Amino acid sequence: MTGSDVDAIDDQVGASLSGHAGLGGAIENAAFVLALRGRGTRDTAVLRAMEQVPRAAFAPAAYRHLARRDLSLPLPCGAAMTAPSTVATMLTLLKVEPGMRILEIGTGSGYVTALLLQLGAGAVTSLERYATLAGQASANLAGRARVLQGDGLADTAGGGYDRILVHGAVAEQPASWAAALKPGGRLVAGSEGGLMAATHGGQGLVVEPGPRLRLAPLVPGRAAAL
Repeated sequence: MTGSDVDAIDDQVGASLSGHAGLGGAIENAAFVLALRGRGTRDTAVLRAMEQVPRAAFAPAAYRHLARRDLSLPLPCGAAMTAPSTVATMLTLLKVEPGMRILEIGTGSGYVTALLLQLGAGAVTSLERYATLAGQASANLAGRARVLQGDGLADTAGGGYDRILVHGAVAEQPASWAAALKPGGRLVAGSEGGLMAATHGGQGLVVEPGPRLRLAPLVPGRAAAL
């Protein structure tokens, strides 16, 4: 991102603060974006998407007052919403472009799914191991994404994806992920050493180590009871 892009974000946030000084929510939202900038996010599109998609709309009612803070928030079934700064880093690594077909593994509340759509994804398929979360996320997204209960380590709900985003860490990437990516496609997931990005080079995934941000291990299987 260029210096002019950074200045544009500063101008946009400043306008939000000055134009909505009487609106506490607008001020908090602008502060939220500035905090993400302060933690290293420089991608203009990611910052704008996170300003435009209200995290509180996807958070459980008991935690909505914390939605603009850089905290992970509890979800049903023992799951959690990832901290916003980590989400921003993952989306920056993913490099979403308009019209792309994206597979998301680990829907959670549907918040990141909504961010992918805001970034211009043409179609998002999202897999969630818990039926309860899949149902809630589908309702939160109002049908704008295809949300399915599935095992993200084994299921890909088809193939030909431009991008795969995995909300969990694995010791090694399943072969099914590479098979589901188009040549030149990109995958972002957690690993034992932190985040990693990988590009499909035609003969398999070429892995690039990323920031040392930790994600919870990806749990195999589909939950039968929740």
